[in-house]
Amino acid sequence: MTILTLTKVDVGMMEDVGTSANQIIQLDSNGKIPAVDGSLLTGVVAGLSGSSDPTLSTNPSGGVGTKYKNTTDGEIFICTDATAGENIWTNVGAGSGDIVPWYFGGDAYGYHLGAGPPALNTRGKYSFTSDGNGVDAGDLSLARFSTSGAQSATHGYAAGGSNGNGVGNTIDKFVFSVEATSTDVGDLTTSGSDGPAGQSSETYGYAHGGHPTGLNRGIDKWPFASDANATDVGDCVVTNLGWRAGCSSTTYGYSAGGHGPPQNDTIEKHSFASDGNATDVGNMYRGIDTGICGASSGTYGYLMGGHAPGQNEIDKFTFASDNDSTDVGDLATGEAYGGGSSSQTYGYMAGGGSPKINVIQKVSFSSDGNATDIGDTHITDYYYGGCHV
Repeated sequence: MTILTLTKVDVGMMEDVGTSANQIIQLDSNGKIPAVDGSLLTGVVAGLSGSSDPTLSTNPSGGVGTKYKNTTDGEIFICTDATAGENIWTNVGAGSGDIVPWYFGGDAYGYHLGAGPPALNTRGKYSFTSDGNGVDAGDLSLARFSTSGAQSATHGYAAGGSNGNGVGNTIDKFVFSVEATSTDVGDLTTSGSDGPAGQSSETYGYAHGGHPTGLNRGIDKWPFASDANATDVGDCVVTNLGWRAGCSSTTYGYSAGGHGPPQNDTIEKHSFASDGNATDVGNMYRGIDTGICGASSGTYGYLMGGHAPGQNEIDKFTFASDNDSTDVGDLATGEAYGGGSSSQTYGYMAGGGSPKINVIQKVSFSSDGNATDIGDTHITDYYYGGCHV
Protein backbone atom coordinates (compact mmCIF):
# COMPACT_ATOMS: atom_id res chain seq x y z
CA MET A 1 0.00 0.00 0.00
CA THR A 2 1.33 3.45 -0.96
CA ILE A 3 1.21 6.08 1.78
CA LEU A 4 1.02 9.72 0.57
CA THR A 5 2.59 12.41 2.76
CA LEU A 6 0.81 15.83 2.73
CA THR A 7 3.53 18.47 2.71
CA LYS A 8 1.52 21.55 1.75
CA VAL A 9 -2.02 22.73 2.21
CA ASP A 10 -3.29 25.14 -0.46
CA VAL A 11 -6.19 27.25 0.75
CA GLY A 12 -7.56 27.10 -2.78
CA MET A 13 -8.01 23.35 -2.39
CA MET A 14 -10.60 23.89 0.32
CA GLU A 15 -14.30 24.15 -0.37
CA ASP A 16 -14.99 26.92 2.16
CA VAL A 17 -12.82 29.66 0.59
CA GLY A 18 -14.45 33.02 -0.11
CA THR A 19 -15.65 36.25 1.49
CA SER A 20 -18.99 35.09 2.83
CA ALA A 21 -19.88 34.04 6.37
CA ASN A 22 -17.83 31.17 7.82
CA GLN A 23 -15.43 31.11 4.87
CA ILE A 24 -11.65 31.38 4.73
CA ILE A 25 -10.23 34.55 3.13
CA GLN A 26 -7.71 33.97 0.33
CA LEU A 27 -5.27 36.63 -0.90
CA ASP A 28 -5.78 37.67 -4.52
CA SER A 29 -3.19 37.44 -7.30
CA ASN A 30 -1.59 40.67 -6.06
CA GLY A 31 -1.21 39.36 -2.52
CA LYS A 32 -3.99 41.60 -1.21
CA ILE A 33 -6.96 40.84 1.02
CA PRO A 34 -10.21 40.98 -0.95
CA ALA A 35 -12.94 43.43 0.01
CA VAL A 36 -14.48 42.32 3.28
CA ASP A 37 -16.23 43.96 6.24
CA GLY A 38 -13.54 44.86 8.79
CA SER A 39 -15.79 46.63 11.31
CA LEU A 40 -15.05 44.06 14.04
CA LEU A 41 -11.27 44.39 13.81
CA THR A 42 -9.61 45.85 16.91
CA GLY A 43 -6.27 47.58 17.45
CA VAL A 44 -6.39 49.36 14.09
CA VAL A 45 -5.74 53.12 14.25
CA ALA A 46 -7.51 54.73 11.33
CA GLY A 47 -6.32 57.96 9.77
CA LEU A 48 -8.61 61.00 9.52
CA SER A 49 -9.36 63.23 6.58
CA GLY A 50 -11.36 66.28 5.69
CA SER A 51 -11.63 69.06 3.13
CA SER A 52 -9.79 71.51 5.41
CA ASP A 53 -7.01 71.40 8.01
CA PRO A 54 -7.72 69.82 11.40
CA THR A 55 -8.55 72.09 14.32
CA LEU A 56 -7.74 72.09 18.02
CA SER A 57 -11.08 70.31 18.59
CA THR A 58 -10.44 67.55 16.03
CA ASN A 59 -10.18 64.88 18.73
CA PRO A 60 -8.61 61.67 17.36
CA SER A 61 -9.76 58.40 18.94
CA GLY A 62 -6.34 56.96 18.14
CA GLY A 63 -4.56 59.64 20.17
CA VAL A 64 -0.96 60.68 19.52
CA GLY A 65 0.32 59.46 16.15
CA THR A 66 -3.00 59.72 14.33
CA LYS A 67 -2.62 60.91 10.73
CA TYR A 68 -4.92 63.54 9.19
CA LYS A 69 -5.12 64.27 5.44
CA ASN A 70 -6.49 67.51 3.99
CA THR A 71 -8.25 66.23 0.85
CA THR A 72 -8.29 69.71 -0.71
CA ASP A 73 -4.58 70.58 -0.73
CA GLY A 74 -3.03 67.22 0.19
CA GLU A 75 -1.35 68.45 3.39
CA ILE A 76 -0.67 65.77 6.02
CA PHE A 77 -0.76 66.33 9.78
CA ILE A 78 0.21 64.08 12.69
CA CYS A 79 -1.33 64.46 16.14
CA THR A 80 1.57 65.11 18.54
CA ASP A 81 -0.49 66.06 21.61
CA ALA A 82 -3.94 64.57 22.16
CA THR A 83 -5.66 66.85 24.67
CA ALA A 84 -9.41 67.17 24.11
CA GLY A 85 -10.17 70.57 22.61
CA GLU A 86 -6.48 71.55 22.56
CA ASN A 87 -4.96 68.92 20.26
CA ILE A 88 -1.71 69.77 18.52
CA TRP A 89 -1.50 68.75 14.85
CA THR A 90 2.01 69.00 13.38
CA ASN A 91 2.25 69.56 9.62
CA VAL A 92 4.48 66.87 8.14
CA GLY A 93 3.69 67.65 4.50
CA ALA A 94 5.42 70.04 2.13
CA GLY A 95 3.52 73.04 3.51
CA SER A 96 3.62 74.81 6.85
CA GLY A 97 1.26 75.81 9.63
CA ASP A 98 0.96 73.57 12.67
CA ILE A 99 -2.38 73.51 14.49
CA VAL A 100 -1.51 74.47 18.08
CA PRO A 101 -3.38 76.12 20.96
CA TRP A 102 -2.94 79.87 21.32
CA TYR A 103 -1.04 81.02 24.39
CA PHE A 104 -0.79 84.64 25.49
CA GLY A 105 2.83 84.68 26.65
CA GLY A 106 5.87 85.18 24.43
CA ASP A 107 9.16 83.31 24.24
CA ALA A 108 11.67 85.87 22.90
CA TYR A 109 11.33 89.54 23.92
CA GLY A 110 9.32 92.00 25.94
CA TYR A 111 8.79 95.56 24.60
CA HIS A 112 7.99 98.95 26.15
CA LEU A 113 6.24 101.47 23.89
CA GLY A 114 6.38 105.28 24.01
CA ALA A 115 7.30 107.29 27.10
CA GLY A 116 6.88 110.63 28.80
CA PRO A 117 6.00 113.27 29.56
CA PRO A 118 7.53 114.90 27.65
CA ALA A 119 6.26 112.59 24.92
CA LEU A 120 8.78 110.29 23.21
CA ASN A 121 8.45 107.90 20.27
CA THR A 122 10.87 105.39 21.76
CA ARG A 123 10.49 101.62 21.59
CA GLY A 124 12.73 99.34 23.66
CA LYS A 125 13.07 95.59 24.11
CA TYR A 126 14.60 93.12 26.57
CA SER A 127 15.27 89.40 26.36
CA PHE A 128 13.13 86.64 27.87
CA THR A 129 15.81 84.00 27.34
CA SER A 130 18.55 85.65 29.42
CA ASP A 131 18.55 88.36 32.07
CA GLY A 132 20.23 91.61 31.06
CA ASN A 133 19.81 95.21 29.98
CA GLY A 134 17.33 96.30 27.34
CA VAL A 135 18.15 97.90 23.98
CA ASP A 136 16.64 100.47 21.62
CA ALA A 137 14.34 98.62 19.19
CA GLY A 138 13.11 101.42 16.91
CA ASP A 139 10.50 104.18 17.06
CA LEU A 140 6.74 104.65 17.10
CA SER A 141 5.19 106.62 14.24
CA LEU A 142 4.69 109.61 16.56
CA ALA A 143 5.74 110.63 20.06
CA ARG A 144 3.29 109.77 22.83
CA PHE A 145 2.90 108.10 26.22
CA SER A 146 0.22 106.09 28.05
CA THR A 147 -0.50 103.83 25.08
CA SER A 148 -2.07 100.41 25.31
CA GLY A 149 -0.07 97.46 24.00
CA ALA A 150 -1.13 94.37 22.05
CA GLN A 151 0.52 91.71 19.90
CA SER A 152 -0.13 89.17 17.18
CA ALA A 153 2.31 86.35 16.42
CA THR A 154 4.32 88.65 14.12
CA HIS A 155 3.57 92.28 15.05
CA GLY A 156 3.37 94.55 18.08
CA TYR A 157 0.77 97.32 18.45
CA ALA A 158 0.56 100.60 20.38
CA ALA A 159 -2.89 102.22 20.51
CA GLY A 160 -4.08 105.57 21.86
CA GLY A 161 -1.98 107.64 24.23
CA SER A 162 -1.16 111.30 24.80
CA ASN A 163 1.37 113.71 23.30
CA GLY A 164 1.17 115.94 26.39
CA ASN A 165 -1.18 118.45 24.78
CA GLY A 166 -4.05 116.11 24.10
CA VAL A 167 -4.94 112.48 23.50
CA GLY A 168 -4.73 110.54 20.26
CA ASN A 169 -6.47 107.64 18.56
CA THR A 170 -3.61 106.23 16.46
CA ILE A 171 -3.06 102.47 16.20
CA ASP A 172 0.61 101.79 15.41
CA LYS A 173 2.08 98.43 14.46
CA PHE A 174 5.62 97.19 13.98
CA VAL A 175 7.07 93.89 12.81
CA PHE A 176 8.98 92.00 15.49
CA SER A 177 11.63 90.70 13.11
CA VAL A 178 12.78 94.16 11.91
CA GLU A 179 13.69 97.12 14.10
CA ALA A 180 12.05 99.74 11.89
CA THR A 181 9.73 102.65 12.64
CA SER A 182 6.14 101.67 13.38
CA THR A 183 3.41 102.44 10.87
CA ASP A 184 0.01 104.04 11.46
CA VAL A 185 -2.52 101.35 10.46
CA GLY A 186 -5.80 102.67 11.83
CA ASP A 187 -7.68 104.62 14.50
CA LEU A 188 -9.51 103.87 17.71
CA THR A 189 -13.23 104.72 17.65
CA THR A 190 -12.92 107.62 20.10
CA SER A 191 -11.24 110.94 19.32
CA GLY A 192 -8.57 109.93 21.80
CA SER A 193 -7.78 107.58 24.60
CA ASP A 194 -5.20 108.12 27.34
CA GLY A 195 -3.99 105.07 29.26
CA PRO A 196 -6.43 102.37 28.10
CA ALA A 197 -5.82 98.76 29.16
CA GLY A 198 -4.45 96.62 26.33
CA GLN A 199 -5.36 92.98 25.70
CA SER A 200 -4.81 90.47 22.89
CA SER A 201 -6.69 87.45 21.63
CA GLU A 202 -5.28 85.21 18.90
CA THR A 203 -6.85 87.38 16.18
CA TYR A 204 -7.61 90.83 17.65
CA GLY A 205 -6.07 93.62 19.69
CA TYR A 206 -8.18 95.42 22.31
CA ALA A 207 -8.09 98.82 24.04
CA HIS A 208 -10.25 98.86 27.16
CA GLY A 209 -11.47 102.22 28.47
CA GLY A 210 -9.33 105.32 28.79
CA HIS A 211 -9.09 108.84 30.20
CA PRO A 212 -9.94 111.81 30.42
CA THR A 213 -13.27 112.12 32.15
CA GLY A 214 -16.29 112.03 29.86
CA LEU A 215 -14.35 110.61 26.95
CA ASN A 216 -14.16 106.86 26.91
CA ARG A 217 -15.99 103.94 28.40
CA GLY A 218 -15.82 101.74 25.31
CA ILE A 219 -14.06 98.50 24.43
CA ASP A 220 -12.33 98.81 21.05
CA LYS A 221 -10.97 95.95 18.97
CA TRP A 222 -9.04 95.81 15.70
CA PRO A 223 -8.03 92.85 13.50
CA PHE A 224 -4.52 91.45 13.18
CA ALA A 225 -5.20 89.97 9.74
CA SER A 226 -5.52 93.37 8.02
CA ASP A 227 -4.85 97.05 8.70
CA ALA A 228 -8.12 98.67 9.76
CA ASN A 229 -9.78 101.02 12.20
CA ALA A 230 -11.01 99.66 15.51
CA THR A 231 -14.69 98.97 16.17
CA ASP A 232 -16.56 99.63 19.43
CA VAL A 233 -17.75 96.22 20.67
CA GLY A 234 -19.02 97.02 24.18
CA ASP A 235 -18.70 99.11 27.32
CA CYS A 236 -16.53 98.91 30.41
CA VAL A 237 -18.12 98.41 33.81
CA VAL A 238 -16.57 101.61 35.18
CA THR A 239 -16.58 104.77 33.05
CA ASN A 240 -13.58 106.89 32.07
CA LEU A 241 -10.77 104.98 33.74
CA GLY A 242 -7.26 105.36 32.39
CA TRP A 243 -3.84 103.99 33.38
CA ARG A 244 -5.22 100.52 34.05
CA ALA A 245 -3.59 97.10 34.12
CA GLY A 246 -4.43 94.88 31.14
CA CYS A 247 -4.34 91.06 31.24
CA SER A 248 -5.42 88.33 28.82
CA SER A 249 -6.48 84.70 29.16
CA THR A 250 -7.21 82.55 26.10
CA THR A 251 -10.89 83.54 26.30
CA TYR A 252 -11.18 86.92 28.09
CA GLY A 253 -9.56 90.33 28.28
CA TYR A 254 -9.20 91.80 31.78
CA SER A 255 -8.57 95.29 33.16
CA ALA A 256 -7.95 96.32 36.75
CA GLY A 257 -7.78 99.55 38.73
CA GLY A 258 -7.44 102.92 37.05
CA HIS A 259 -7.98 106.63 37.53
CA GLY A 260 -10.97 108.70 36.50
CA PRO A 261 -10.87 110.44 38.96
CA PRO A 262 -11.44 108.87 41.42
CA GLN A 263 -9.19 105.84 41.55
CA ASN A 264 -10.81 102.42 41.39
CA ASP A 265 -10.21 98.83 42.52
CA THR A 266 -12.48 96.96 40.08
CA ILE A 267 -11.36 93.91 38.08
CA GLU A 268 -13.52 93.45 34.99
CA LYS A 269 -13.49 91.15 31.95
CA HIS A 270 -14.94 90.96 28.45
CA SER A 271 -15.30 87.94 26.19
CA PHE A 272 -13.11 87.45 23.12
CA ALA A 273 -15.61 85.02 21.56
CA SER A 274 -18.54 87.45 21.44
CA ASP A 275 -18.73 91.23 21.41
CA GLY A 276 -20.43 92.72 24.44
CA ASN A 277 -20.08 94.67 27.66
CA ALA A 278 -17.55 93.84 30.36
CA THR A 279 -18.61 92.34 33.69
CA ASP A 280 -17.35 93.00 37.22
CA VAL A 281 -15.48 89.92 38.45
CA GLY A 282 -13.79 91.11 41.65
CA ASN A 283 -11.66 93.69 43.40
CA MET A 284 -7.94 94.24 43.81
CA TYR A 285 -6.31 93.09 47.04
CA ARG A 286 -4.43 96.39 47.43
CA GLY A 287 -7.60 98.47 47.15
CA ILE A 288 -7.97 101.49 44.87
CA ASP A 289 -4.93 102.18 42.71
CA THR A 290 -3.82 103.36 39.28
CA GLY A 291 -0.76 103.09 37.04
CA ILE A 292 -0.62 99.32 37.59
CA CYS A 293 1.39 97.07 35.30
CA GLY A 294 -0.30 93.88 34.06
CA ALA A 295 1.04 90.46 33.05
CA SER A 296 -0.61 87.10 32.30
CA SER A 297 0.24 83.44 32.76
CA GLY A 298 -1.94 80.68 31.36
CA THR A 299 -4.02 80.64 34.53
CA TYR A 300 -3.59 83.99 36.34
CA GLY A 301 -3.52 87.72 35.78
CA TYR A 302 -0.78 89.62 37.65
CA LEU A 303 -0.96 93.23 38.89
CA MET A 304 2.37 94.91 39.68
CA GLY A 305 3.18 98.25 41.29
CA GLY A 306 0.93 101.28 41.27
CA HIS A 307 0.59 104.96 42.05
CA ALA A 308 -0.25 104.65 45.75
CA PRO A 309 2.74 105.91 47.83
CA GLY A 310 5.40 103.23 48.16
CA GLN A 311 3.30 100.74 46.21
CA ASN A 312 5.41 97.66 45.53
CA GLU A 313 2.53 95.18 45.52
CA ILE A 314 2.29 92.07 43.34
CA ASP A 315 -1.15 90.51 43.44
CA LYS A 316 -2.80 87.97 41.17
CA PHE A 317 -6.29 86.76 40.29
CA THR A 318 -7.39 83.48 38.75
CA PHE A 319 -8.86 83.14 35.26
CA ALA A 320 -10.74 79.95 36.21
CA SER A 321 -13.35 81.77 38.34
CA ASP A 322 -14.41 85.31 39.20
CA ASN A 323 -12.60 86.36 42.39
CA ASP A 324 -10.68 89.14 44.11
CA SER A 325 -6.92 89.24 43.68
CA THR A 326 -4.54 87.99 46.38
CA ASP A 327 -1.16 89.28 47.59
CA VAL A 328 1.69 87.05 46.29
CA GLY A 329 4.87 89.16 46.70
CA ASP A 330 6.65 92.48 46.29
CA LEU A 331 8.49 94.22 43.48
CA ALA A 332 12.23 94.81 43.71
CA THR A 333 11.44 98.50 43.20
CA GLY A 334 7.87 99.68 43.58
CA GLU A 335 6.77 102.29 41.06
CA ALA A 336 3.87 103.09 38.71
CA TYR A 337 3.24 103.32 34.96
CA GLY A 338 5.74 100.66 33.86
CA GLY A 339 5.46 98.61 30.70
CA GLY A 340 4.13 95.07 31.23
CA SER A 341 4.88 91.94 29.23
CA SER A 342 4.61 88.18 29.68
CA SER A 343 6.76 85.21 28.75
CA GLN A 344 5.52 81.63 29.24
CA THR A 345 7.14 81.55 32.68
CA TYR A 346 7.49 85.14 33.99
CA GLY A 347 5.68 88.45 34.16
CA TYR A 348 7.81 91.54 33.48
CA MET A 349 7.64 95.22 34.42
CA ALA A 350 9.94 97.68 32.64
CA GLY A 351 10.65 101.20 33.94
CA GLY A 352 8.12 103.27 35.86
CA GLY A 353 7.95 106.25 38.18
CA SER A 354 7.67 108.48 40.24
CA PRO A 355 10.53 109.12 40.37
CA LYS A 356 11.45 107.61 37.02
CA ILE A 357 13.42 104.36 37.10
CA ASN A 358 15.08 102.15 34.49
CA VAL A 359 14.66 98.81 36.25
CA ILE A 360 13.49 95.67 34.43
CA GLN A 361 12.05 93.22 36.94
CA LYS A 362 10.33 89.86 36.64
CA VAL A 363 8.03 87.71 38.76
CA SER A 364 7.77 83.92 38.50
CA PHE A 365 4.51 82.33 37.38
CA SER A 366 5.41 78.95 38.88
CA SER A 367 5.71 80.12 42.49
CA ASP A 368 4.46 83.10 44.48
CA GLY A 369 7.25 85.40 45.64
CA ASN A 370 9.06 88.67 45.18
CA ALA A 371 10.23 90.04 41.83
CA THR A 372 13.91 90.16 40.89
CA ASP A 373 15.84 93.00 39.23
CA ILE A 374 17.27 91.55 35.99
CA GLY A 375 18.63 94.64 34.18
CA ASP A 376 18.02 98.19 32.98
CA THR A 377 15.92 99.68 30.21
CA HIS A 378 17.83 101.66 27.56
CA ILE A 379 16.22 104.88 28.84
CA THR A 380 14.91 106.00 32.24
CA ASP A 381 11.22 106.83 31.87
CA TYR A 382 7.61 105.79 32.48
CA TYR A 383 4.01 105.79 31.14
CA TYR A 384 4.91 102.89 28.85
CA GLY A 385 2.71 100.57 26.89
CA GLY A 386 3.91 96.97 26.72
CA CYS A 387 3.82 93.90 24.48
CA HIS A 388 5.87 90.78 23.72
CA VAL A 389 6.77 88.14 21.18
